[in-house]
Order: sequence, then C-alpha cells, then structure tokens
Amino acid sequence: MKECVVASNDVIQGRYFTDLMNQPEALRATWDSLQAADVFSKIGRECGRERFERIVLTGMGGSFFGLHPMSMEVAASGWTPMMVETSELIHYYPELLTPSTLVVAISQSGKSAETIRLLEMNARRAKVIGVTNWADSPLAREADFAVMTAAGDEYTVSCKTYVTAQMALRVLAALLSGADAEARLREAETTPEAFREYLGRWKEHVDELTGLLRGVRDVFLVGRGGSLAAAQTGALTIKESTHVHAEGMSSAALRHGPFEMLKEGIFVGVFAGGAKTRELNERMVKDVSGTPARAVLFADDAQGVCRLPQIPDSARPIVEVLPVQMMTLALAALAGREAGKFERATKVTAVE
Repeated sequence: MKECVVASNDVIQGRYFTDLMNQPEALRATWDSLQAADVFSKIGRECGRERFERIVLTGMGGSFFGLHPMSMEVAASGWTPMMVETSELIHYYPELLTPSTLVVAISQSGKSAETIRLLEMNARRAKVIGVTNWADSPLAREADFAVMTAAGDEYTVSCKTYVTAQMALRVLAALLSGADAEARLREAETTPEAFREYLGRWKEHVDELTGLLRGVRDVFLVGRGGSLAAAQTGALTIKESTHVHAEGMSSAALRHGPFEMLKEGIFVGVFAGGAKTRELNERMVKDVSGTPARAVLFADDAQGVCRLPQIPDSARPIVEVLPVQMMTLALAALAGREAGKFERATKVTAVE
C-alpha cells in the first residue's frame, strides 16, 4: 500500500497560521513602541532593588513560562525573585503582596480572570509592573507601570503576543538588573528580520518536520536556564494547537524519571541554550538517540528547521520558539487538522 505523504501544501492555513506569519511585523511594531515609551525611565527611578525585599514574577501559561530568562537575570544582579503562577499567588501566596514586594505581572490580554483578581486583591500594596498587549485592559489601566507590546489582534493560540512580550521582558530585565536597557533594545532590533527570514522558509521547514514527526505520539521539549521558557511554552503551544501530547521541562528533569519511558513514537527537542550548559544538552541528544526515541538539537549552528537565527545572546529567548511553531504546523498537517483552531478553549480565560 502506498504511504500517505504529507507536505507543506497540506497545511490548513487558518487564523493561527496568519498570526504566525505576521510575527515579524508585530515584533517591529513592538520594538518601535518600546523605543518611544517613557515608562522605562519611570521604572528606573522608582523600582530600584534597594527599595524592595523581593520581586514576584507572575503570569499564566506561556506568559508565566516566559518569565524564566528574567528570573535568572534579576537573580544574578542581586534581586530575590519568586516565580509564582497568578492563580497560585491569589489563592495561596497573597501574603507576598506587601509594599516591600515588586510584582511583574504579564498577561497578553490584560483581562484574564486571575489577573483581574490579583489587581483587586492587591489594593496598591505592592508596586505592579504590568506587561500586556492591550492599553484598555485592566492590567494596563491599574498597574503602577504599564509596559505595552504592539502585537495587534491575535485570534487563537499565542504566538505574536508571546514573542513580543519576550522582547519587552528582555528590556525590562536589563533595566531592573542595572544593565544598559537601551543597548538591550538595540540588540533586539535584529529579531523582526530574523523571524522574516526563518518564516520565509516555512514550507521547507514543514516538509522536513513531517518526516521527523511522522508516527510521533508524544513530544518532550527540554532545555536549561533561559531556554526553559521556550521548552515549556513550546509544549503548551503544541498541546493547544495540535492536540498532541507534549511536555516541557528542564533537560536534567528528563533524566529524573521520564528518560525511562523513551521509546518509539517519542520525539525529544533539545534547546542548546547558552555556553554554560550546551555540552550537557548535546549529551542529552546523544543519549536519547541511543534509545528508540528521536532527538534533535535546536541551535544557531544546526541545520534546516533546527537552525535558530544567529542573533545576540540576550535576544535568544525571543527566537527559540520558532522551530516549535513549525512543529505545530507539521503535526497538525499529519493529523489532518487546522493548527491552532480552538474546540474547547477560548482566547481569554474567564475562570480563575
């Protein structure tokens, strides 16, 4: 019997696909908006580390996972960061909302149920920096400082809003860490064109991935340090947009138990990440390849779809999710479905 061949022309180009392809324009608009914003000078004056005991980084889903690079950077500069999901913060950690706490709250819509409840509970006790895409949202209106992205309308699974938020968070992390925020923003200026070039080859990428992913039932995405943002957000994106089971975790966590379940039908995507742990991640690919599972390394010196754009290290968290986005198109095409089309979920979660 002739094998069914799935190629890039089998991708159903719905609203999610359109959002993916519009990411370069969204990043350019966000860069222009951040460059013109005066909020960073206000944050610099009023949010020095000496004024707070801790910094709480909070969000839900990809917004929460995307805070990993910032948490690392502010910790290295002397802050005491705590990453707490907003749903957990409002129910189990409300004692953290004191005048000695600086909160960085990220919500793409700015009006999810958890975000609204956080703002109601806070009552101006803790200083809040809000990062959001919508100027008329509760988060933008009620935060002490509103850092705005400019992703525009997004219809289904987060893609534009995730990468533009990453751009804003990279600048904010530099500012709070005492680094040169203007220089950080200049380093991020190359990302819109990097996205344009990578996405311009989406057909080649999908064709390559359909071969790598045919027969795959489960996906692990793993990395270390700042790459945890792409690993965990990427797994969530695959689940939301393709209904394929995926897990995101640290490379080390994969060895603590899940490694035992590696078998045929499992795909492991490993983010090379920074130089500090790259060798460990390369060893992970080698070790997984010694099992019936399949493994690839996402790196700026890889080949084909696994090759990340070569940009400054500070901007890596913005681009790392690109190959995972291409995976969603390939997995959906293999399943004969439209990637990113909601069947049960909604764009904004209304229940906390």
